[in-house]
Amino acid sequence: MASFSKSSTTVLVFFLTIFSSLHHFSVSSFEFQVGGSQGWVVPPANDSKIYNDWASENRFLVGDSIRFKYKKDSVMEVNDTEYKRCNSSHPNLFSNTGNTVYKLDQPGPFYFISGVSGHCEKGQRMIVKVMSPEEDSPSGGGGKSSGSHVAVSSLGVSALVFVQFVLSFVASKVI
Repeated sequence: MASFSKSSTTVLVFFLTIFSSLHHFSVSSFEFQVGGSQGWVVPPANDSKIYNDWASENRFLVGDSIRFKYKKDSVMEVNDTEYKRCNSSHPNLFSNTGNTVYKLDQPGPFYFISGVSGHCEKGQRMIVKVMSPEEDSPSGGGGKSSGSHVAVSSLGVSALVFVQFVLSFVASKVI
């Protein structure tokens, strides 16, 4: 059996150290379309929980965005008390542009309501729970995934190429 020289071992340890830390830099995010093709609208009377049902079926991570598309309406990001009251005089965000993108920049709950009078009471409101990266790991929170995170980071592909390179290097030194 062939043996490694000291310099080969040092190079191998160096590459393995670099590779093992790559997962800390792997970044991918996803943009979710609230309400699908319907957009952000007042839900039907018999489906007032449509937005919270949709939000609970998705896995939101720090760095993801949600897009609200609407006509003659608005969206507000509010605190939990204002969410429960369906009213806010000082929202964290108010937008009535018809196409609002909101970046989920921290873990925890985010509360959204329509800014049009009466719409929130009819079910046009939603709680988005954003997980921290630790909660998304296989050993973490373990919640159900809806398959929404299909974006593959280029760094993830680079990591695979890197592994291939290291294995080729090791094989050339062993043989």
